[in-house]
Amino acid sequence: MATNSEKSPEILKPGFLSRARTFFAVLGGVYVAAVLLLTVPFIQSHIIYMNALKLPLNTQFDVPEKYGLAPGKTANLKIATPDNHTLGAWFILSDPLYQTIPFPPLPAAAEHAVPEALATHPTILFFHGNAATRALSVRVRQYCAFTSRLQANVLAIDYRGFGDSQGTPSEDGLKTDGRAAWDWLISNGAKPDDVLIVGHSLGTAVASALAVGLSEDGVRFKGTVLMSPFSSLHTLVDTYSIFGLFPIMLPLTMIPRAAELYKTFLQHKFDTLSIITKVKVPVLIVHAEDDWDISYTHSDAIFDALIEPYLPPVDALPLDPGSWSTEQWSTYQKQMAIQREARASVLTRTHLPNFGMMDKLESSGETIVLLKTLTGSHNEVGTLEGTQEVMRNIFSFA
Repeated sequence: MATNSEKSPEILKPGFLSRARTFFAVLGGVYVAAVLLLTVPFIQSHIIYMNALKLPLNTQFDVPEKYGLAPGKTANLKIATPDNHTLGAWFILSDPLYQTIPFPPLPAAAEHAVPEALATHPTILFFHGNAATRALSVRVRQYCAFTSRLQANVLAIDYRGFGDSQGTPSEDGLKTDGRAAWDWLISNGAKPDDVLIVGHSLGTAVASALAVGLSEDGVRFKGTVLMSPFSSLHTLVDTYSIFGLFPIMLPLTMIPRAAELYKTFLQHKFDTLSIITKVKVPVLIVHAEDDWDISYTHSDAIFDALIEPYLPPVDALPLDPGSWSTEQWSTYQKQMAIQREARASVLTRTHLPNFGMMDKLESSGETIVLLKTLTGSHNEVGTLEGTQEVMRNIFSFA
């Protein structure tokens, strides 16, 4: 007679397999439901911007000291846009100027000091990523680093629909907000060549659009910094992995043309890669190699696009690789080898011990730099002192 222990594997096995099938069926159903929901414009916008996540909760924007800034160092502003929205913003004084104000500062000391700040110190125009507000702790740490290490003022805005700003976010709306912030600086006395445009994550698309618009208008400003950028929203969808492990588009790629069809439902493009070569000022791209949210390959693609004009051309690959002859493939391989040699000759590579690696191109007065840090993840890369030191040296801060 069989014992209970001998029977148990036969009894448990079907039950386990049944539960496993049910689990994966539910998981598959959740995935399909999530993918379908993301085609709905309203839900899609909320996922991209996450502006409803107003962190810190119940923020008192008129009390910036509550979030780590020094007493009287920050002016809480309202900036009007051309389409009649009002944006909340903070103007944070550079440390050297702030330290000339008698302590403790009088009420509205920062507001009164804005003209002098813009006239005597450089300013960083900062565009944050999606979700939360300008008062988020990691963003405040960046402002503090910029005002101390770079001795620069900082203007940080909340886009429409974020923080205490009016309106609803959209791709065109965010670009309008970026230009409104720039116009506010200039109208209050800032010189264009004293303003550095800095964007993080979603903010890199805003920063790039503003930088391109200014370049096309013939405005020469201090430069552009893109921290943890993505080349385009379509490419981000292709490369995004949940917790850095599960590629969200992987199941769709198993169905012919399903992934490309799905991306036609994306209402936003934020295509930095297609416009970035129009920027005519020094550009610094910063990305952490341990960024699980946006792969550093996006920064590689943007950097490659920026330096391409300085390299020998290579024939574009055909849509159908099988259509090329052996001679055409041989020519292509020779062109690639020549381009690799040219790339090595025009780039200066610097290894920063225990911090990262920097590639730099300087030609015809233009400077293009890619900094890859070993750590920093997605949100913290801008808070690294090494990142700030690279910014200080490239853009000639005091």
